[in-house]
Amino acid sequence: MLRTFENVSRFTVGTLGEPGSRSFWIQVRSGNVLVSVAAEKSQVSLLGERFEEMLREIRLAHPKIERPDLIEDREDLETPVIGEFRIGAIAIFFDEFTEKVQVDLREVNIDVDEEDIFEIDSPSLDNIQVVRAYLSLAQVKSFALRAEALVKAGRRPCPFCALPIDPLGHICARANGYRR
Repeated sequence: MLRTFENVSRFTVGTLGEPGSRSFWIQVRSGNVLVSVAAEKSQVSLLGERFEEMLREIRLAHPKIERPDLIEDREDLETPVIGEFRIGAIAIFFDEFTEKVQVDLREVNIDVDEEDIFEIDSPSLDNIQVVRAYLSLAQVKSFALRAEALVKAGRRPCPFCALPIDPLGHICARANGYRR
């Protein structure tokens, strides 16, 4: 099932929970419709990085396109956060004519054949949810900055083994099993 959002007023990412047990959420708001989908930290990080790369590529390929104004999104996730699905695959495209970035967030589904995963019209994908949002370049920039800040706000890494340190410390393999 494909849900399309053309006039997106907010496309953001946020977390629920404490560092070490946070859950990441991407929210899309268009008019009075709000969709929240669960994401992995790595998906959020990579999507933010790819958005930054895409903005650089767009500037190089289309130097006359206006640079997006920086719109900082400091608001919390809209509550209640009711998850529609967990993201399995993400696709992004740039439309030169509308100067919008299309983002497809596809539900994870272990019952789908690997060959069908890239076929949008495949009958085996009829029961898979897809959220498609069309974003301005400013919204893309805002998401990228927020994603980077959220990922960095997690637990600090151990200086010896680089694994995240819990508030109570952790057993460090590089320190011969001693708690750090």
